Amino acid sequence: MSVTVIGAGLAGCEAAWQIANRGVPVALIEQKPQAMSPAHHSPLFAELVCSNSLRSDRLQNAVGLLKEEMRRLDSLILSAADRARVPAGGALAVDRQAFSGYITETLHNHPLVTVESGEVTDIPPSPAVIATGPLTSDAMAKAIANMPEVRTLNFYDAAAPIVTAESLDMEKVYRASRYGRGDDYLNCPMTKEEYDAFVQALLTAETAPIHGFEEARVFEGCMPVESMAKRGPMVLAFGPLKPVGLPDPRTGKEPYAVVQLRQDDAAGTLYNIVGFQTRLKFPEQKRVFGMIPGLENAEFARYGVMHRNTFLNSPGLLDSHYQMLTHPGLFFAGQMTGVEGYVESAGSGLVAGICAAMHQLGKPLPDFPRATALGALAHYVAAENRNFQPMNVTFGIMEGWPERVRGGKQAKYEKIAQRALDTIDQIKNCIA
Repeated sequence: MSVTVIGAGLAGCEAAWQIANRGVPVALIEQKPQAMSPAHHSPLFAELVCSNSLRSDRLQNAVGLLKEEMRRLDSLILSAADRARVPAGGALAVDRQAFSGYITETLHNHPLVTVESGEVTDIPPSPAVIATGPLTSDAMAKAIANMPEVRTLNFYDAAAPIVTAESLDMEKVYRASRYGRGDDYLNCPMTKEEYDAFVQALLTAETAPIHGFEEARVFEGCMPVESMAKRGPMVLAFGPLKPVGLPDPRTGKEPYAVVQLRQDDAAGTLYNIVGFQTRLKFPEQKRVFGMIPGLENAEFARYGVMHRNTFLNSPGLLDSHYQMLTHPGLFFAGQMTGVEGYVESAGSGLVAGICAAMHQLGKPLPDFPRATALGALAHYVAAENRNFQPMNVTFGIMEGWPERVRGGKQAKYEKIAQRALDTIDQIKNCIA
């Protein structure tokens, strides 16, 4: 009997890969290209919408540790990312087309994966993994919400705009990564006067109407730039526009504020504006973002857009295997569960996929403890939390180190990371 996986985003693709690689047939069902959400444009699997960055690759960073754990468990998403990598300093950023293309081709060619196209509107019978993502269709969201145990919450994420490299004024822009870690970013320096005028323009710019949108429920990790500006005149200067570690080589001094651009494709022809998720109307984006030094004549390959994110109130509903407590064999994965971020979504798909395969094979489900990044996310989703909100992976949700460590926080994180990787190696031996 095959396992049904609904949704070919990062989580669904990772789940399907993990299941099939354990000898269990998979029916992978994806609504694209028959039905496309407002935020999706490509028919390929695992489309990256908000950013092309999978964030830090350093083990002293929790998301870097999460990626290494996934690599050791033969993650399809990380394999694709490493193949499609583009320069981004200490971060892992990818060429979107190459990344999604590799994943799509790999799953289509897997002998145990059957790909079906079409929208699913009902809860499938077990065994199944539901990974329909933050843009779950209205019909499927209603079916999930109508399950007796379920209560869903909605909010909106925002995708940052992308500009063409050739349209930038390189007389004003300089290359550098923060703290001298290479030169993979383009930096647009601002004086105090330029920054103040930019913030004022953000505060008065016209935004697109979002039906059902509640400003108070914008997720902190993907907040629109104009929403940040409303929190105070210096919020952006201490947030995505902070100049720390980015001295302008022409002056030798740090600017008052800096807007960073990150390479978005392998050819280096496209750059996304880092941290500039937005719901400004398109003409307003061109006008206001055109005030950024170097972007006066920028050509926008894609404007920023808002998109819906639907997620479960997972505590008390899912266990630490992403399995429904009341429906053995029915798993959820991805942002639907309340994990936040591309890597975290794929990580949840990895755990759910492994567990779904073990369930189908009649074997014990592996325990991913909080000492691992994968386990910390799974336990966060399952833990009692009255004010449950989406969570990125952090060392703060992982099991701490029991002793004081000389060398400070980084030395402690290194020990936590090594313990996590040793644990993952043990788990790998049990599920091989």
